[in-house]
Amino acid sequence: MKILTCPMNGPRNINEFQCFGPVKADPDPATTSDQDWARHLFRADNTTGVITEWWRHVPSNYFFLAERNATTNEVMRTFDASEIAQ
Repeated sequence: MKILTCPMNGPRNINEFQCFGPVKADPDPATTSDQDWARHLFRADNTTGVITEWWRHVPSNYFFLAERNATTNEVMRTFDASEIAQ
């Protein structure tokens, strides 16, 4: 059983979580074409190495961030989204 540590609820079974994909900046709505918006929303980059992703603990509906190595699937750390603004 794989365990993921939620910053608010502690270690939990991975089945309690949902991944929302990598953190990425939104394109400028004034200058971005519809095709580029669609690509931003619906296409995922297939990157290797460490990526930061949005995750949700489903029972508590708590969103947080996780740094995960996309190659090894190792989760380096999980943290509250407020830490990214600091």
